[in-house]
Amino acid sequence: MQPDQTDRKILDLLQQNAQMTIKEIASKINLSVTPVHERIRKLEKEGFIDKYVCLLNRRKLGKSLVVYCNVTLDKQRKESFEDFNEAIVKMPEVLECSVVSGNFDYMLKVVVEDGEAYNQFYQHKLSALSSVLHISSYFVISEIKYTTGIAVL
Repeated sequence: MQPDQTDRKILDLLQQNAQMTIKEIASKINLSVTPVHERIRKLEKEGFIDKYVCLLNRRKLGKSLVVYCNVTLDKQRKESFEDFNEAIVKMPEVLECSVVSGNFDYMLKVVVEDGEAYNQFYQHKLSALSSVLHISSYFVISEIKYTTGIAVL
């Protein structure tokens, strides 16, 4: 199943505000409530809607530092990757972790309070992993664009 244009409009509206009521969505796309409700349930069932979340303001919570880390493992073995993956998912400072191609193995997005908090994370968590050979850290000076929305229209 591929979402049609109406489904895509619903997805776009929900990405903008997941608290929008079915009645509000129906009004915006000129449908009645029942078909909108059915479409949303179908989009959920088919996995187009993964989950509903609340996006927090990290700065208001005192998490003002964003750091991107490039991580290289010591050995290119399945066990090294599995050990790293298992450890990294337990670290709340890491918001994103991707295996990448190129000169390093992983790219992490880390969010912490400040430089001291990052240093603690770096020394006591990330570099403490036995499979880590090299870490390059890139501190974000200014965010130009930040979105969680995926273009659907």
